[in-house]
Amino acid sequence: MVKFMIQNRIDELIKILNEASRNYYELDNPTITDQEYDDYYHELEQLEKENPSLVRDDSPTKRVGGKVIKGFTKVTHEIPMMSLGDIFSEEEIIEFDERIKKTIPNPKYVCELKIDGLSVSLLYKNGKLVRGATRGNGVVGEDITHNVETIKSIPLTIPYQDDIEVRGEIYMPKKSFIKLNEERQELGQSLFANPRNAAAGSVRQLDSSIAAKRNLSTFIYHLPNFKQHDIYFHHETLKFMENLGFTVNPNIIVAENIQEVIHYVNKWTEERDKLPYEIDGIVIKVDNLLDQQKLGFTARTPKWAIAYKFPAKEVLTKLQDIEFCVGRTGKITPRADLDPVHLAGSVIRSVTLHNEDYIREKGIMLHDTIVIHKAGDVIPEVVRVVKERRTGEEIPFRMITHCPICGTKLEKREEEVAYYCPNPHCDARNIEGLIHFSSRDTMNIDGFGESIVEDFYNMGYLKSIPDFYKLYQHKQDLKELEGFGEKSIQNLLDSIENSKKNSLEKLLFALGIRHVGKKVAKILASHFEAMDDLMNASIEDIASIPTIGDIIANAVYYYFQDDKNKKMIEELKEVNVNMKFMAEKLNSDDNFNDKTFVLTGTLSKLTRDQASLEIENRGGKVTNSVTKKTNVVIVGENPGSKYQKARDLEIEIWTEEEFISKL
Repeated sequence: MVKFMIQNRIDELIKILNEASRNYYELDNPTITDQEYDDYYHELEQLEKENPSLVRDDSPTKRVGGKVIKGFTKVTHEIPMMSLGDIFSEEEIIEFDERIKKTIPNPKYVCELKIDGLSVSLLYKNGKLVRGATRGNGVVGEDITHNVETIKSIPLTIPYQDDIEVRGEIYMPKKSFIKLNEERQELGQSLFANPRNAAAGSVRQLDSSIAAKRNLSTFIYHLPNFKQHDIYFHHETLKFMENLGFTVNPNIIVAENIQEVIHYVNKWTEERDKLPYEIDGIVIKVDNLLDQQKLGFTARTPKWAIAYKFPAKEVLTKLQDIEFCVGRTGKITPRADLDPVHLAGSVIRSVTLHNEDYIREKGIMLHDTIVIHKAGDVIPEVVRVVKERRTGEEIPFRMITHCPICGTKLEKREEEVAYYCPNPHCDARNIEGLIHFSSRDTMNIDGFGESIVEDFYNMGYLKSIPDFYKLYQHKQDLKELEGFGEKSIQNLLDSIENSKKNSLEKLLFALGIRHVGKKVAKILASHFEAMDDLMNASIEDIASIPTIGDIIANAVYYYFQDDKNKKMIEELKEVNVNMKFMAEKLNSDDNFNDKTFVLTGTLSKLTRDQASLEIENRGGKVTNSVTKKTNVVIVGENPGSKYQKARDLEIEIWTEEEFISKL
């Protein structure tokens, strides 16, 4: 009798805790306090400890994580997890409906919120969760079962004994994301850019205890083998999965016609910020599953479903001031200081105004109300001025005539729109140049952040590039500085010493020569192989290199004609900074040479930097935007709008595997 009562109490506690988790994480409607949750949890924990035979497989106490794996096992999906084609306008929604009607006369649609997370496949056998896997490339994913088991909204057991696979989205609620970033900030760790990145990073942890602490959640939306379950409408599969204990998004409708679809899209375009989780669009599916089969698939996407992507978010804010920043080349860049405003997952306090022409074209005045958005959901930019909100207190923009740091009169070069400070001794230019020299993509001197470089500059330890290699002379003085111990100083000096071994292209990029970026530096270093040969080259010699034009050739030639620059190079030679090209020679490859590439989605075998380097080493060019001039788009996991645009423009598309096979 006592055992029966204990079992009943355990069952009751599990029900309370699971329901509380669902209300808190999925519905943003907490029904009990944190203290009450903890009390119930500890009671359950104690009962299970005292009665191990009564512990249930779906107990919340089993979700604390702790499993550590050596690496991710590949999983082949029996039914491919296909991505959806993207559309961006009401006109395209109507076009989708018209295409469907050519095959299905009177279609009904299911409209679902497109959760901004990570796709997951869940496999159950004999009522127990046996595998969780990522989408991967659609055919092969990764086994993440150890992390999936920690997610409270995923049932560990279901009342269904036959084998069953369901699919959905793992996401991080907004509250959890904010809390996670606050914790990381306190620990001095880098912050996640958005909830999707945080969720993806969490499920790819080898230690499941990390995922368990991050309060991930799921919505289930797809039943691949519907015939096996004798279900023939998509909305019925959702109800079926919900009855099995899976969390299905409550904001789903069956639309009788395309007008209802458009109404749903408009509603959530306006109301998406009210949700406790991020969405990036609406998924529209034909409801009849047999009609789905009739419609079929393209090579990459189903014809019976489409994803409407929300337009880039725009917000209003006030332009309070315009500051002028001085770059390492002396370029003056106006920057707008804004009233802080939330935009696409981050707080925006400033935005670049590029140059005087840009400001005049936009008609921007001081104290204007402006509309900003994130270009590519990354970089904030001004869309327009809201002129109807002007009060008469706005002040017309005036470009400065002298450097805001050193006071030198600015110059404007004929061929450019920007103004420059011509003073090579300008403190701002020098500091930015030193920051650039030590950065990861150049000499990679670990430990030199912007603030340290600026502090060392102001204290006189670091006034020019060769001073990096003289810092050891100030070792005793540095020990007196706050935050610098024996070990940290030695690590800094070791990193400086290691930087001497970099290949020539790193040094060329680090010097800050006008028009010489990462790629150009590699081309020059690969061609001349030694610093002396480049320094002694004529303008004609430099300009004769493929992809190097007259502007770059002139900039490089005259840089090395300057006596101060010659002296600096000699000083670097004296401290044994490498002046030879030691990397792999740039190869001419018909698959890559003179072609423009765009990378989209998450690559699994290479980082983006590695992929870009491989392309550039073979004579290709990597850009961020898909245009008519793009030759190839390389697609990883979860590609964005760039993939769809490539398809629309009929640009050649490679998977990551196809790309690697061509290397």
